[in-house]
Amino acid sequence: MEWVSPEFLKHLIVAYGYLAIAVIIGLESMGLPLPGESVLVLAALYASRNDLSIAGVVTAAAIGAVVGDNIGYWIGREFGYRLLLRYGGYVGLSASKIKLGQYLFVRHGGKVVFFGRFAAILRILAALLAGANRMDWWRFLLANAAGGVVWASTVGIGAHVFGKTVLRVTGPLGIVLGIVTVALVVVALRFVRAHEAQLLLKAEKALPGPS
Repeated sequence: MEWVSPEFLKHLIVAYGYLAIAVIIGLESMGLPLPGESVLVLAALYASRNDLSIAGVVTAAAIGAVVGDNIGYWIGREFGYRLLLRYGGYVGLSASKIKLGQYLFVRHGGKVVFFGRFAAILRILAALLAGANRMDWWRFLLANAAGGVVWASTVGIGAHVFGKTVLRVTGPLGIVLGIVTVALVVVALRFVRAHEAQLLLKAEKALPGPS
């Protein structure tokens, strides 16, 4: 799409600086399909030759990631959960399965939120899923902040130090991470289905009462 081309993203970075970085990454973290990582890489490359500082770029990216994820979490918690309860039955999500999702996020939500920052699909969806599955906010915030800072520092400083080499790596790396993410999701779904009865009992024990 033309409006998210590298040229247009560079124009936004040049015109609005740190604000553009934080806003675009924040909107992506809220659940919008925007090229947050591309903005971070381009801004880091621009900082190596122009007015922006790499410290400012990393800070703006981390702030955008954390704030955007928290808004996405709130949206998922306020609206996603209600929608699941009201309409989940139409797509096979019974009350017990919704509780199972909550239980799995209680057990493994921190890993999903932290590592999801490094994969395009989960970078967009992790916060919404965490909110919809009622993940504890403090645990979410800790994993979210850690993931956002590590991601912004790793990608931003890497692009700043290694320059255009990173552009040749992030594309294929993003594809590989996407494939790995899908594969892990498939494996996780198969495991859940194979052990659904046991997991449902554990979920009910850990989260007694109605969803």
